[in-house]
Amino acid sequence: MIELPDLVAGGLAAGTLSALALAGGLLRLRRQQTRQRAEISALRTQLDGSLRAFTAEVEHLAARRVPAAAQRVAHPHLAVPGPLQPLTVGTPLGIALENVLLALQAEVASQRTRVDAAAQAGMRGATREIQAALYRLQDALRRLQQRYDDPELAQTLFQLDHENEQSLRRAQVAAVVCGAWVGLAREESHLVDAVTGGQARLAGYQRVKVHNHLEPGTALVSHAVEPVAIIVAELLDNALRHSAPDTDVVVSLEHVHHGVCVTVDDAGLGMTRDERDRAQRLVAGDAPILLTDLGDPPRMGLAAIGRLTRQFDLGVDVSSASPYGGVRAVLRVDSHLLSRLDPADRPPAPSAPRTTRRSGPAAPAPTHAYGTQDAVPDAPRHHTPTDENGNGEGDGNDGLPQRRRRRTRPAPAAVPEASAPPASSRPARRPEEAAAALGALQSGTAAARSEAAPAAGTPTAAAAAHDTDHTHDEGGAAR
Repeated sequence: MIELPDLVAGGLAAGTLSALALAGGLLRLRRQQTRQRAEISALRTQLDGSLRAFTAEVEHLAARRVPAAAQRVAHPHLAVPGPLQPLTVGTPLGIALENVLLALQAEVASQRTRVDAAAQAGMRGATREIQAALYRLQDALRRLQQRYDDPELAQTLFQLDHENEQSLRRAQVAAVVCGAWVGLAREESHLVDAVTGGQARLAGYQRVKVHNHLEPGTALVSHAVEPVAIIVAELLDNALRHSAPDTDVVVSLEHVHHGVCVTVDDAGLGMTRDERDRAQRLVAGDAPILLTDLGDPPRMGLAAIGRLTRQFDLGVDVSSASPYGGVRAVLRVDSHLLSRLDPADRPPAPSAPRTTRRSGPAAPAPTHAYGTQDAVPDAPRHHTPTDENGNGEGDGNDGLPQRRRRRTRPAPAAVPEASAPPASSRPARRPEEAAAALGALQSGTAAARSEAAPAAGTPTAAAAAHDTDHTHDEGGAAR
């Protein structure tokens, strides 16, 4: 039988062992808790650092990267800054931030296109009204030109008509850039007439020297006449603006394998490679044209050329330099846009430069003033715009060209018979035909006065007839 002291001793020993085990467990638990607290503190510190880094990255995105990405839509040469932490590139966070920028650029481009389309629609409507008013003014000026024969008034009317033509050209170019139609529908015309018609729309057109090397009768189909005139006018305008006022702009009309080329060479400063590349992109017409891409104020000439080249299947190249150190611009008109007119039935305008080519045996000179060749050499050479007697344009007074007519021969009645038909019998008068119309009108008036004079052979009557004809014709070549 176990005695009581032994039981007490056993219980005490068991209690001691239990206390020791409990103390060891408590100690291990406290150590584990301490480690967990340290890990939690480290994780909290790491989380705080990540949060600060993410906040800094988002602030950098909003302050630097988003504005740069939005500007890059309009200016592709700008660089968008990268993330603050290069380690985020390629991570889910970095990919998410890049997607934000891409979505922003897509939306900015879409909104920019919509806003620009609305602006173009508004400008298109405004230019349509301006064009209509300018056409009405043009008709009124031409009626006045045909009604009155006072030399000073005729000169003033021609100056006003030329200024109105320049304003009409600017409105027409703005309308074309905004997607409007060219504004005029013409009948088939000689290509040289379209070139000189574009030349006549410019200030400083006296500096343009046209060399016509086309086959006689080379013409444009009706829907290509006005686009070619607009393109030539804009190419010449650029050449005149970017070259010294004492230099000439040389235009050559040549046949090529697939059609005809109109080459414009200036002696200006030329363009840098970047400027040339940008100009070529604009005239190619491949990319959409936005008004905000054209500067402030917008320079619309090249943009209008791009619209027309894409719309009418023409080709323009401005990527090469001219032999004179400036820029060479080449307009290519393919064969499907070319036609042929009989020069005997429908000769070019009297002020158009004669061609250096001869199509066959020389025929008798027609009664039209264009066929009157008094002193034209047979050898091919460069020509400037001439009148019926071979006199060049470009030395007019008050900024207008002069065209000196041949003195009346013994049969003055033949002059009005050789004149062009009146404007009322034709559907639409080309700008370059106004000179011929007024010249014929005034020459007929002078001839009638000389016949009706009591002493037509006296020096007074002859001088009056010649002075009247010469004064009116000086302003006639402006159109």
